[in-house]
Amino acid sequence: MSDSPALAIARAHVDAWSMLAADVHITATSTFAAMQATDLTGPDAYMQGLVAFADPIVPGSVRELGAVGDEHNALILLDLELAGGPFGAGVHAPCARLYQTDTEGKIRIEQIVFYVAGS
Repeated sequence: MSDSPALAIARAHVDAWSMLAADVHITATSTFAAMQATDLTGPDAYMQGLVAFADPIVPGSVRELGAVGDEHNALILLDLELAGGPFGAGVHAPCARLYQTDTEGKIRIEQIVFYVAGS
């Protein structure tokens, strides 16, 4: 089936990596001392940072808490659980992810703020 639900999910996942502008800029920060601030530019650096961050996320634990957006800006509030990394195992790390897209519909800017209780 060329339009099956599983195929649609797989295509969306693959398409997501092509949604980065050539000059994409990402920053990530937290008051949590074990997490160093991130400031990366370009798709290759973005993907390296994404892989490093995504590795300790407990699969299936990411859930959307809220979202708002317009033609070129979006804010998504997420909660996720980590299995390790700088936050520690079993820790929830809610985050706000702010996006700006360009005229071609690609992510140009992403800013992330993490909250870790008790840090």
